[in-house]
Amino acid sequence: MPVKTCVFDAYGTLFDVAAAAREAAAEPGRESFADHWPRVANDWRLKQLQYTWLRAITGAHTDFWQVTKDGLDWALEASGLGDPELRERLLQLYWELSAYPEVPGMLKTLKQLQFETAILSNGSPQMLSGAVESAGLVDLLDDVLSVESVGIFKPNHRVYQLVIDRFDCTPDEVLFVSSNGWDAAGAAGFGFQTVWVNRAQEPVDRLPWTPHHILSDLTDIPERAQS
Repeated sequence: MPVKTCVFDAYGTLFDVAAAAREAAAEPGRESFADHWPRVANDWRLKQLQYTWLRAITGAHTDFWQVTKDGLDWALEASGLGDPELRERLLQLYWELSAYPEVPGMLKTLKQLQFETAILSNGSPQMLSGAVESAGLVDLLDDVLSVESVGIFKPNHRVYQLVIDRFDCTPDEVLFVSSNGWDAAGAAGFGFQTVWVNRAQEPVDRLPWTPHHILSDLTDIPERAQS
């Protein structure tokens, strides 16, 4: 069936998760952090994701903000950085992550084409609200859905079901877009049409399902939604 709803993962898809560390490193007085920020950003994101999977598997759910703090603490320790002020600054910047440059125009085009648009994210409602407002995307989204309403992280099928319940649609009427290959694969297994935004040109994950489309950024999402 034709797509009627375009749903986006948030972190790494609409919002640049490396922006917090990159912007902190560029601030006056943080020259010593400049050599460390790429590793910190990478480790932070990796641990953040790993902790969501482990908590989902073991049933030890917590909100995404706690996972984000835990991931950062691991990343800073791994790089030998113990500055509490730096930690607090990085966490503050995470609430104000920059959207990728093509995001506002892409969402505006989708709305002009009469598509419903939404976020479906592991993020807590407060985190997502801060990011959406900071990026100026409030008027371009019909809803922002958080896993907190079901108490488990993606790729559990209960998370994807939130879209069906909210928009009263069938899975094949949804185009789901994520920068995480495992997330796009999980959504494909649920029945969504899927796009993996593979900005880093990584190999496809070896999973039972694969994304229907692979793009290098979000520019062509409106075209995919219409095809």
